[in-house]
Amino acid sequence: MTTRLHTTPVAQATGKAAELFGAIRKAVGKVPNAYATIGSNAPAVLAQALQTNQVLKGGSLSALELEAINLSVSEHSGCDYCVAAHTLTGKMAGYTEAQTRQLREGSYPDDAKIDALTRFAMELVSTRGTLPAASLEAVRVAGYSDGQIVEAIQAVSAILFTNMVNRVNDTTLDFPAVA
Repeated sequence: MTTRLHTTPVAQATGKAAELFGAIRKAVGKVPNAYATIGSNAPAVLAQALQTNQVLKGGSLSALELEAINLSVSEHSGCDYCVAAHTLTGKMAGYTEAQTRQLREGSYPDDAKIDALTRFAMELVSTRGTLPAASLEAVRVAGYSDGQIVEAIQAVSAILFTNMVNRVNDTTLDFPAVA
């Protein structure tokens, strides 16, 4: 793996990184390259990222809603690693290949509620300043509570973190590439 940031081979990790890598391997069968890079350099940051993901999974947004955010934001950020990873996890959540492409384009015509959430996430990452009140109202009218809106903002923040790490690192894909 030729990347820009130091990455300890998973089998050679020690301490907190080794502990985290073992838990990841047990949960998903492997340690994705993105997590290996984060954990090699900042194990506490990886632990926090994993905790954030667990909190989101236990929240009130469904796996489909979280993957809609992950796919649309990752495509917008230009993170080929996260696009590949979340195309796979999006399919595992129930999306078809065609639906993952729609989400990457920033909309989801198959479901008005998820479409509103996707458009909200895209507006957050593609604009500056205070979000217009009408944008907040649109996601509320679609059926999202203020609590779910806060969870969606956290999901956007979480995926942006891994997007940025992968863009800086040029992380080697260990998921099927997506065209």
